[in-house]
Amino acid sequence: MHAVTASASGLDLAAHHDLGGAGDGMQVIRHGDAVYVGHTGISGAGTSVLDAADPLRPRLVTQWRAPDRSHTHKVQVADGLLLVNHEKFPYRAEYASGFSAGLAAYTLDDPLRPEPTGFWPSGGRGVHRVVWRGGRYAHMSAVPDGFRDRIWIVLDLADPSRPAEAARWWWPGQREDETPDWPAGRRYAAHHGLVSGDRAYLGYDDAGMVVLDVGDWRQPRLVARAEWDGGSTHTCLPLPGRGLVVATDEQVRDGPRAPRRAIRVLDVSTAEPKVIAVCPEPDGFSGLPLRFGAHNLHENQPGAYRSARLVFATYFSAGVRVYDLADPLHPAEVAHWVPEPPPGQPVPQINDLFVDADGSVWVTDRISGGLYVLRPRAGLEALMDEARA
Repeated sequence: MHAVTASASGLDLAAHHDLGGAGDGMQVIRHGDAVYVGHTGISGAGTSVLDAADPLRPRLVTQWRAPDRSHTHKVQVADGLLLVNHEKFPYRAEYASGFSAGLAAYTLDDPLRPEPTGFWPSGGRGVHRVVWRGGRYAHMSAVPDGFRDRIWIVLDLADPSRPAEAARWWWPGQREDETPDWPAGRRYAAHHGLVSGDRAYLGYDDAGMVVLDVGDWRQPRLVARAEWDGGSTHTCLPLPGRGLVVATDEQVRDGPRAPRRAIRVLDVSTAEPKVIAVCPEPDGFSGLPLRFGAHNLHENQPGAYRSARLVFATYFSAGVRVYDLADPLHPAEVAHWVPEPPPGQPVPQINDLFVDADGSVWVTDRISGGLYVLRPRAGLEALMDEARA
């Protein structure tokens, strides 16, 4: 399949890979010369590993299938380990067993050929999204036994061959023996949390953003919350040194005329976080089929491109969007890229992205588009260098 750009400003398509025909890409991370891709689950593929020594010619080296009735669509890499989630899939399937639920750990003595080393069984419906930057503790959203929906769990990786739960936090009412205290028809569920200092900023679906004190990982404590007229809050990205968080509300409904799901800027410099701006929404997409709206952000991982000013976002049918927060009260779009839809797919569904240290942007399509590699044009490249953390 030959990928073609439909619309672009500031970014050019440099390479494309169909992931061996399993084009349902989800989370993507580059670590050194290896690129790790989790798959949505449509194709049955679980995890793909590519050699990116030449980013213009990525080469698929290793790919394995997800367990039956499961998907493994999230990846995290640090300290010589690859972490991969295991979760029931499809989510609404009626079967109550026969799927894999938990977190798998792989050693990376050979980064292109991971070897399994340990597994933490979560019970319930499994682990959704994982965050790990190295060190002893990883954290994630999961639905363990006894809970209605995803809560936040801390995992101890002191012995990666035997991961062990260290802590958990949930909104009162999520446990099956508790009474929900939120309005009917709304969903309170953890997605994932990003950490700055001793604070973890969690997207908590219809509860908005939840802020936990994680000075002691074993005893997370609620310290603040912010909510707004949105829903399905997904990623809450702290911008270190600026007292800001950028939050996405994930679009979970197909269009046309699905509810708006935007990207907001919050001031978190005081005890009560508040929304101060909304990033511009791309025009001309709301009447299209499938998903249109915000989803995920480049999360400024160690070793990647990092900025407290430029925000790289995925917007499903509206592709990749790049925002400049030099003035956080007036975010400005400074670049975008939208591909032509893959064959047989009415619109692109750009899902996740990762910006590596040299400025290459690795991008996935959640249905069949596979993996794209973008390069910044001269103007954006200069802005990225200026805004680099």
